[in-house]
Amino acid sequence: MSYSPTQISALFVVWSVTAFVAELPTGVVADRFSRRRLIVASPIVTAAGFALWTWWPSLPAYAAGFVLWGVGGALRSGSAQALVYDELAACGQAGRYPVIAGRIRAAESVGVLGGTVAAAPLLSWGGYAAAGAASVAACVVSATAAAFLPESHCRTVGDDSVGAVTAEGGWRQVVRDGGRVVRSDAAVRWLVGLVVALTWVAALDEYLPLLAESILTQSNRSSGSVVPEVAALMLIVDVGVVAGGLAARWRPGTRMFGGVLGGGALALAAAAVWERPAAMLLVAMAFGVFTWAHVVTEAALQDRLSPRSRATVGSIVGVGEEVVAVGAFGAWALGSRWCDPAALFAVAAGPYVVVAAFLIVGGRVSRPVRRPGERSL
Repeated sequence: MSYSPTQISALFVVWSVTAFVAELPTGVVADRFSRRRLIVASPIVTAAGFALWTWWPSLPAYAAGFVLWGVGGALRSGSAQALVYDELAACGQAGRYPVIAGRIRAAESVGVLGGTVAAAPLLSWGGYAAAGAASVAACVVSATAAAFLPESHCRTVGDDSVGAVTAEGGWRQVVRDGGRVVRSDAAVRWLVGLVVALTWVAALDEYLPLLAESILTQSNRSSGSVVPEVAALMLIVDVGVVAGGLAARWRPGTRMFGGVLGGGALALAAAAVWERPAAMLLVAMAFGVFTWAHVVTEAALQDRLSPRSRATVGSIVGVGEEVVAVGAFGAWALGSRWCDPAALFAVAAGPYVVVAAFLIVGGRVSRPVRRPGERSL
């Protein structure tokens, strides 16, 4: 069963719109109650969507599955970052957050690597149903592991007590606290905007197999099946993402950050123009840079937030990211009428070049003054 680029983009839009609607409510719940419980629920809800895809495959089932996946992602978004940061802060180890967050991103990519490697033998052994069942099982294992995460109910950072949130103020206070932080702190606004902007190309990672297929077809001048080769090229990209996550311990100044980000954008554009299998090495480098940049920026944002509203602000960021993602999916659906995947990825690299140029040329001047001892990013 195959679908057109427009239908695929429509499903991705359903995914992002669902996450958009669910983001803020789930963030408030995470700041009001248990973050760990939301992290446990996240893969269970996602597993329900995978089950629909596996045993009742159809366009409506795929749409419903993306709704469930969107809700599952929203349950984790903001909650996971807030739980990790506050638990580290409770132990006096908040400075290790970028390293831990980078390792988490790397571990997620290793999971994707494992799934990609296992997909071929699973499909040959049991077909689509076996691969789907394995995805559901992996979600259940993830939920079980999440149930053992530590969670301190009275975490104290500076003068802020997270436990007080559950005792006073209620829902409205949590929302007001989160909104006030974003409105009143210029550095937070700047970092929120940067994190959201860095979602642009990352949202298009779902289309990377189309880029790989296009490159292989163009290179071989053949219309035959290139599925095994596509899987191999996607492994290369996953390795790049893992490397980017592990590099998150490096937090340079604004201009250096912008230079590296711009280099990643140019690498992606060059890969799209090159249109040879080896170009996926440049794609891997680009996505490694984008992963590193996102983790570093998100860590800098966490440094500025209060534990009272950390997950809520994280969900505000998530809302912005979903808006960008919907725009990216819509742009892809529209652009695919006239351009092939390589051209679309080349164009998609453009906004990152603009962001990088701003950081290099104007970021140091326009960026808010840092707190004493605060890192550039």
